[in-house]
Amino acid sequence: MTLHNAVLSTVILVGALLVGLVLQQVGFWVWRFLIHGRVHVVQDAVMAHAVGPARLVVPVACVELAIPATPLPSALENDLAHGLGIPLIVAISWLVVRFADVLEDAFVSRLDIRRDDNLRARRIQTQLRIVKRILAVTIFVIAGAVILMSFGKVRVVGASLLASAGVVAIIAGLAAKPVTTNLLAGVQLAISQPIRLDDVVVIEGHWGRVEEISLTYVTVRVWNMRRLVLPISWFLANPFENWTHHTADLLAIAHLEVDYRVPMEELRQEFERALSASRWWDRKKELVSLQVVTAGPSTLTVRAVMGAANSSYAWNVECEIREALVTWLQKEHPEALPRLRTEGTEGT
Repeated sequence: MTLHNAVLSTVILVGALLVGLVLQQVGFWVWRFLIHGRVHVVQDAVMAHAVGPARLVVPVACVELAIPATPLPSALENDLAHGLGIPLIVAISWLVVRFADVLEDAFVSRLDIRRDDNLRARRIQTQLRIVKRILAVTIFVIAGAVILMSFGKVRVVGASLLASAGVVAIIAGLAAKPVTTNLLAGVQLAISQPIRLDDVVVIEGHWGRVEEISLTYVTVRVWNMRRLVLPISWFLANPFENWTHHTADLLAIAHLEVDYRVPMEELRQEFERALSASRWWDRKKELVSLQVVTAGPSTLTVRAVMGAANSSYAWNVECEIREALVTWLQKEHPEALPRLRTEGTEGT
């Protein structure tokens, strides 16, 4: 290749790169001008997610398109096109995954996650997040396969390995069994949805909320802000409590140990008064009750039942009512508080 051809090729490729940089910058300027003064979730999501890969796709694509116009030897031209094709495949794959993030933001923005009864919103959000991650893994696997198959030697090696495909498949299957099990469990979880994002669950005595669902594990934020991380297949193989599977409302139950001399009617009236003043109660009177559930050797067990809109409200109203009844007994009927009785015999 002559010096003239080398200089001309360099000028063409550098010019194509500059054109690509200018095009992507002009595109961003036009986009910012179109969305100026507007608040739109899709527009904001595009700027947040798609800017990075777009900065790479446009210049590389322009250089790739300019290669045939250069007076390079065919062998060098093919090598250069192949070298630029790899980052272009990576950039396009990255851009597609980022657009999946844009679609997720667009759908989630239409959902009201903050409301108490947000079952439908959490169901859709969980499905979107799992499907998006499956799509991302699929895209990058395909992109990696395309890149590897673009090398001739890799194709030869792949063809030679086909002869022992049976042994390789068995070894790979055994080695990847935990991974594939969790991936398949993630797909099943997205369809059947035994848990969703922000579900309130009790797992082996740990109360918490589902904070994250990935392709292979689930993160549960327990009440003391610790994180419980479990493989996603665990939820399909073990029993657990889901307090918000169908609805978010719950029954709150407060137990109280009292003496046999407790005035039940007055206690019931105080319970109703304290409950009416509570901001955590859901105002469903048909769920309210105060009953003696057990009679022990020295005390009675009184159970107060009331409804709440969600698990947090249920916990708050339970503690509030228990404290209110204890305070009332201390002030009005201290003789109704639990006490230990002893009885002696004559002559001792």
